[in-house]
Amino acid sequence: MSRTRAPAVAGFFYPEDSAELESAVASYLAAVPVPPSSAPAPKALIVPHAGYVYSGPVAASGYARIAGQRRTIRRVVLLGPSHRIALRGLAASGADAFLTPLGAVPLDREAIDQILDLPQMRIFDAAHRDEHSLEVQLPFLQVLLEDFSLVPLSVGDAEPEEVGEVIERLWGGPETLFVVSSDLSHYYDYETARRLDAATTRAIEALDAQALEPESACGRVPTRGLLVAAKRHGLSVETVDLRSSGDTAGDKQRVVGYGSYVFA
Repeated sequence: MSRTRAPAVAGFFYPEDSAELESAVASYLAAVPVPPSSAPAPKALIVPHAGYVYSGPVAASGYARIAGQRRTIRRVVLLGPSHRIALRGLAASGADAFLTPLGAVPLDREAIDQILDLPQMRIFDAAHRDEHSLEVQLPFLQVLLEDFSLVPLSVGDAEPEEVGEVIERLWGGPETLFVVSSDLSHYYDYETARRLDAATTRAIEALDAQALEPESACGRVPTRGLLVAAKRHGLSVETVDLRSSGDTAGDKQRVVGYGSYVFA
């Protein structure tokens, strides 16, 4: 029997109406300056996962870099932190598709089967049922990519090398894109957040997984794993956007930081 994971945060983090959602994503992307034609095709992105009114413009800055790979990217490996369920290691989903108001995204069951023998991996649907960190990325991917399958991974307590091992198994070629879903600092005043997020950005640009502290990013664990894999493959990082909710839609007394980073 086919199983579909229903949206958990449509109407809260992003519009529930399909036309309104598609228009919102398109407007965020349209506001991003056209990337230089010489920019290499991304292998991985780090993008934020808050409500679109807060982080949508920053996420769009990263996603705009894959617009030229609309027909090339056929598989997206999506990693995000588990906010609601305590989890050791990484959890894949047993579903056949993830649904958003823009339609169903099929899961790459064959790819998921390729990593389930790793001791840090398991199928655990409870970690996906109410989780927003992966779901909010899907409409951007649905608008930008022509036809793709998904490997959604909810990440709990894991060492960088454990996450990196999973990424390595699925590395593939230009048909595979990795997306790590992560916000940066949480609930500091605007200037403190700017300092903390600048330090986090320096660590990401240096591919220094050990320099990331627990307060650096809520997606610190999958981010560290990506940095390990990126260093192994000789990728470089470009910071394409670095703002906070104080810049987008909130006050500056208590902000959340957002960054978009491109690995190529």
